[in-house]
Order: sequence, then C-alpha cells, then structure tokens
Amino acid sequence: MTLQWTAVAFFLYAEIAVNLILCIPFISAKRWRSVFGLKIWNWLSPYWNKCFFTMIMVLIVLFFDAVREVQKYSGPENMQDAKVNPNVYDHVHMKLFRAQRNLYISGFSLFLWLIMRRVVTLLNQVAVTLEGSAGLQAQMDSAVKATRQHQEDNLMLKQALLDEERSMSVKNQRLKLEAEKLAEQVKVAEETVRKSNAEVEAMKRQAKGLAQEYDRLLREHHQLQNPQSAADKKDQ
Repeated sequence: MTLQWTAVAFFLYAEIAVNLILCIPFISAKRWRSVFGLKIWNWLSPYWNKCFFTMIMVLIVLFFDAVREVQKYSGPENMQDAKVNPNVYDHVHMKLFRAQRNLYISGFSLFLWLIMRRVVTLLNQVAVTLEGSAGLQAQMDSAVKATRQHQEDNLMLKQALLDEERSMSVKNQRLKLEAEKLAEQVKVAEETVRKSNAEVEAMKRQAKGLAQEYDRLLREHHQLQNPQSAADKKDQ
C-alpha cells in the first residue's frame, strides 16, 4: 500500500473512531456543545471550512483515481492477457483487488467525512433546541405559576366580593328595618301632629267663642251702665 492510501486508511479509521465517539448514547448533546465551544475550536473555526472542503476535494480525486484503476484492471484486454499468462493473471487480480480496496477506502472516507460533519451539525442543533426548549419550559412554568396566582387572586377577589355582598345585604336589611321603624315613627308623628292640629283648631274655635261671649257680656255691661247714667241725669 502506497503512502497516500495508507494515510487515507488511517484517516478512515480515525473517522470511524470519531463517529463512534459522537454516537455514544450517554454523552448528551449539551455536553458535546460545551466541548465544541472550547477556545481551541473557536481558534480553528476560521480554518474549518477550508479544511473540510479541501479534504472533500482530495477524497473525491482519490475516489475517481480508484475508479479509474478498477476500470483499468477490469478491462477485457487485461483479462485476455491474464488467460494467456498465469503470472499476468495473478498480477492483474492483485492490482484489481488493490484498486477495489482503494475505491472502498476512499469512498467510505468521503462518506464518513460528510456524515461526521452532519452529525456535529445535528448535535449542535439538538443542543440549541434543548436549550430553547428549556427556556420555553421555564417560561411555561412561570406562565403556569402566574396563571395559578391569578386564579388564586380571582378566587380571593370573588370571596371578598361575596363577603362584601353578604355584608351589604345585612346592611341593607338593617337599613330597611330602620327605614320601616322611621316610617312608623313618622306615621305616629303625623298622627300626633294631626291630633295637635285638631286640638289647636278646637282651642281656636273655643277662644273665638269665648271672645264672642266676652264681647256680648261687655255690650250688656255697657247697656246696663248706660240706663243708670241716664237716670242720674234726669234726677239732676
């Protein structure tokens, strides 16, 4: 195996190991996000896209080179030469096996490289979603708590209103009873005033009668005095 294909093979093994580590179930997405948020990744982030696309181009070139080698050693000319000479047959099949091996190595390396990037992206998205859902859950809990508090306040307000209505009803009943008592007292006072007015009228009539009787007696007194004075004048 040449140096380039040895490097690609080690790169494939490293990709398999990294993907297996990323797929470990007991490491949460939040933990991976904290790992991806280290300063070293922030330092490497400007070069990450360039490195990613460079590796894609290298792997694509190696993949097409392996495809060319497979087509080269699986052609009918090589098969005809291999049938004529047994040594050539073994050599051709060895070259075809190596070409197919290199094809699988480069193909799986390219595939796992894309998969690894996608897994990292999904882990970050899952972590962000979990953080957002945690924030939404906290908001929902606070909203539920506020709703419960409002419900309790409404119940207390309703209870206070009921108590106020009961107290107002009792006060209204008391005022109604007091109003009835006052109405009775007013009625009694009116009856008393009516009687007093009647007595006053009677006293007025009586006083008027007394005044008339007094005038009559006064006139009679004058009449009695006048004849006596007239008799005295005659005697003189």
